[in-house]
Amino acid sequence: MPRTPAASPRSAAALTLVEGLQRRFAQGLEAFSGERLASVEWLRDSGRHGGGMRHVAAETRTFNRAAINVSSVHYDDEPAKKLAGATALSTIIHPDNPLAPSVHMHLSYTELRDGSGSWRLMADLNPSNDDQSQKVRFIESLKRAAPALYAEAARQGDRYFFIPALGRHRGITHFYVEQHSSGDFEQDLALAQRIGASTIDTYLELLRSAPTTADEKARAKQLWYHTAYLFQVLTLDRGTTSGLLVHDQNDVGIMGSLPARVDRALLATWAALVPPPQDELVRTLVDALPASVPAPVSDEVRAVLAGIVRRHYQRHPHALDLQAAGDVLPPTVDNHR
Repeated sequence: MPRTPAASPRSAAALTLVEGLQRRFAQGLEAFSGERLASVEWLRDSGRHGGGMRHVAAETRTFNRAAINVSSVHYDDEPAKKLAGATALSTIIHPDNPLAPSVHMHLSYTELRDGSGSWRLMADLNPSNDDQSQKVRFIESLKRAAPALYAEAARQGDRYFFIPALGRHRGITHFYVEQHSSGDFEQDLALAQRIGASTIDTYLELLRSAPTTADEKARAKQLWYHTAYLFQVLTLDRGTTSGLLVHDQNDVGIMGSLPARVDRALLATWAALVPPPQDELVRTLVDALPASVPAPVSDEVRAVLAGIVRRHYQRHPHALDLQAAGDVLPPTVDNHR
């Protein structure tokens, strides 16, 4: 059964936008790397409620991990649900080169049954080896794309991406807007387009200009940072957790932001730095990782980690209060009821 499209014209417009940005990014990465990204489709309820497509690469000459995901889920045939539809582009690129930064971007439009809708807009630069010139260029691109929102989005992003246990942020610059709606859908659509296009084009420029000669110290810092990235995503990130709690039909895609290899022993030491029951979660995640050094995070491992996170919050729903948040909490599972 093919994917059934959402009936909402606004969801359809959002899907056109994010699919265009997905093509833009995939084509740019392929031109830079000379490598083809693989395409993987997934279906929500066999396509009855939509689904998505992701373009991916793992452990190639250029990419430690790359994932450019588009999803469009709707409940047109279930009017009792509060959520009418959700359309998103969510992407993470971890280059193999430790001197080239990782990047995360998420643009999503959520429409409720009453016809109201809002955007979640995120972009953050994540180098394992800091380069202030890369930071400045990334910030300037976001200021040009969203001048009226930038200052508040940066403040919210700094709050959301802070890792209390490690006393540091994930990433060196952050843009985070939750439930944005100006009241003019076309204006907001154009804003999302500008943020997406500017982030993609700037990031491709950073990849092309990054130094390519990395020593063992730079690679060690990359492994530390990738371990911290996995730690933040699996213990703090509300978007990841919400996606896993809503359904289990795209676990590998939802976990697409995880890097290809992490330091299992280092991760184990961080269990003592988080409050209960998160210490239990970290120890269970460590036990699920292969004992190899470094530990590979394959698709099979990502699926196992997804199940661990889902079961943890099903047993300990109060632990959701320990996850990251800006001033506005993002919609969670209740919006899907």
